[in-house]
Amino acid sequence: MFQSRSEYDRGVNVFSPEGRIFQVEYAIEAIKLGSTAVGIQTKEGVCLAVERRITSPLMIPSSIEKIVEIDEHIGCAMSGLIADSRILIDHARVEAQNHWFTYNEKMSVESVTQSVSNLALSFGEYDKKSMSRPFGVAILMAGVDADGESVLLHMDPSGTYLKYGAKAIGAGSEGAQTTLEEQYHKSMSLDDGVKLCLSVLKQVMEEKINSTNIEVGICRKSDGETAGKFHLMKKEDIDTLLSNL
Repeated sequence: MFQSRSEYDRGVNVFSPEGRIFQVEYAIEAIKLGSTAVGIQTKEGVCLAVERRITSPLMIPSSIEKIVEIDEHIGCAMSGLIADSRILIDHARVEAQNHWFTYNEKMSVESVTQSVSNLALSFGEYDKKSMSRPFGVAILMAGVDADGESVLLHMDPSGTYLKYGAKAIGAGSEGAQTTLEEQYHKSMSLDDGVKLCLSVLKQVMEEKINSTNIEVGICRKSDGETAGKFHLMKKEDIDTLLSNL
């Protein structure tokens, strides 16, 4: 007869009789243990907001990086095993720079995400570059393409990526996604999007929200010198927004 479920758990390349790969499902479950991240795409640009879990007063909050820059027009938020995410982020950065060097143009947000997806799918292959298990991390890739379109993509450990108007990942993702579905609308401004990100985090975070235990990154289509460039918000700006919530 069929092997038991526990025996199918061991192989990352083996389908169960029901057509499932349990290791990928377990990796997706691991995301639900990570810190909450929220992304919102608007007609004016995109924003990302992530919870920083500060487990000790001796920790230096600035050393916890949950939002990183991939290229000057693309940012990435992550939830899950951060060590795993570093491999994907380094790969994305190299791909983006190779594309710019080869074609003299910025790589699109979706193309960067696809290259990361290809790496995420290569687990279990028997060579030194591949992981022996699925990556235990989900990412939100956000940016503004050369044609001025703002894009938000979500990728999970199975390598599947989809475009979203608003998306939440991590421990509080279920409650956060429900709130986003109720309050998000396509015509909202980027400033309203940032406020919605913060109010969603405020609802789902266990700790009291402040500028130390969250990170916010934005990429605005038209904003003077920083037009189309991804950057992290300063602590003072986050404090101002939180005081108005």
